[in-house]
Amino acid sequence: MRIARPFLTGLLLWLALAMPANAAVTITFWSHELGNSFPHAFFSLRGTPDAGGPPVDANYGFTPKAITPAMLFGTIPGRLDIAKPGYIRGSDAQFAMTITDAQYAAVLGLVRQFGDPVTRYDLKTRNCVHFTKEAARLLGLDGIDQPKLMKKPRSYLKAVGRANIGRVTILGIHGKTYLAGLSPLGAAADTNPARVRLPAGSAPATAAAD
Repeated sequence: MRIARPFLTGLLLWLALAMPANAAVTITFWSHELGNSFPHAFFSLRGTPDAGGPPVDANYGFTPKAITPAMLFGTIPGRLDIAKPGYIRGSDAQFAMTITDAQYAAVLGLVRQFGDPVTRYDLKTRNCVHFTKEAARLLGLDGIDQPKLMKKPRSYLKAVGRANIGRVTILGIHGKTYLAGLSPLGAAADTNPARVRLPAGSAPATAAAD
């Protein structure tokens, strides 16, 4: 039986519109060591939600409003920290995972919570590592309780990554290398962190010291 071309064309168009888009948001957990600033942990969100909408490309950390000696002795005002591109390139991508829209919404809720104008920072109980820990908790990751590592961003994130092998993609690579391997944002972008295109001669530094 021959199918009329207009009907076939219309059917294919309908199927293309009805099929869900191959889109998702990837969360990547980062650490930054010393340099001109304190050690730091943060995460980035990149991709397009399954439900559609504009592409996402954002990052969030948590830090004191002012770096003063007072942060060593108690609770002080805190704020969300949005890292600049150069800072991210100088950081290390530790691990990543593709998240659902529900998880994405939950993480944004955490961002709003820590972004409250009266939010407080405490070096011992509510620092940048605690912020990333709460994000990991919302994602259902294991091994997030690491009391001895809550002031050690890199060591903490490496420990959480190791506790979730098979659920997350272990990266352990410099930010400049990781960013260079990402596909452009858009409908055809590959958001699977396991398929980051590393430049020739690069390899994940999974054996790097904590």
